[in-house]
Amino acid sequence: MTFKILFLDIDGTILMPNHTYTESTKTAIQQAKANGVEVFIATGRPLIEVKDLAKELNVDSFIGYNGAYAIYQEETIINEPIDEKQVRQFLDIAKENDNELVLYTKDRNYYTSLDHPFVEQFNDIFQLKQNSLFTYEVVDQIIGVTAMNLQPAEVSLYEVEENIRMSQVNIEGATMAYDIIRKNVNKGEAITKILKRLNIPKEQAIAFGDGLNDKEMLQAVGEGFAMENAHPDLFDFAKHRTTSVSDSGIFNGLKKIGLVK
Repeated sequence: MTFKILFLDIDGTILMPNHTYTESTKTAIQQAKANGVEVFIATGRPLIEVKDLAKELNVDSFIGYNGAYAIYQEETIINEPIDEKQVRQFLDIAKENDNELVLYTKDRNYYTSLDHPFVEQFNDIFQLKQNSLFTYEVVDQIIGVTAMNLQPAEVSLYEVEENIRMSQVNIEGATMAYDIIRKNVNKGEAITKILKRLNIPKEQAIAFGDGLNDKEMLQAVGEGFAMENAHPDLFDFAKHRTTSVSDSGIFNGLKKIGLVK
């Protein structure tokens, strides 16, 4: 099989808990590109926060905000803001239940509080820097939302309609945080659009992930890999299981299908 495109999650897939990556991960990306493979970073993170990592890895195409925004070689090809009415619903629910939200635009990360201990912990874990206090002036520009400090019984409150699902963040220290994902706007839907645009069949696409926000992504490609450190429920959606992020998971997965040596 000739493979043409590779999609890589960041946290728990490229990056280890200490915010670094193995040298084999960079080698795998270099070898894939040398073999003519287009490489995308595909993350729930805001893209304004991944520029340095992308430069180190020599990647210039992205899916961000869990599929709501995508860039292909500096051209914006997907931009799917959340309906303003839904954003206001999420804000009301958070206020009623003492939860906190981070609401992402393409330029900033807007928090309902900047000094709540859980917000500070979340920022420390993900090293987010482009942060501001939320204002309703940007309520129509939101392309992604993460809810924080949720008790299990509160998770379903945010599923305000059939199109919304909650995805627990698969990072130690952030398990009380959940990405709010639209079933028609996610990494998998973004990949499907990109494959169509680039005229690449599903069978020639590869993806690696570790969180439940990656389940649609792993199903949208021919060769979907779940990291050994993945959320246990993700393995049901992956064709392959590779080693952990700390044990050359991307390199070993690509070696398994003959793309790297």
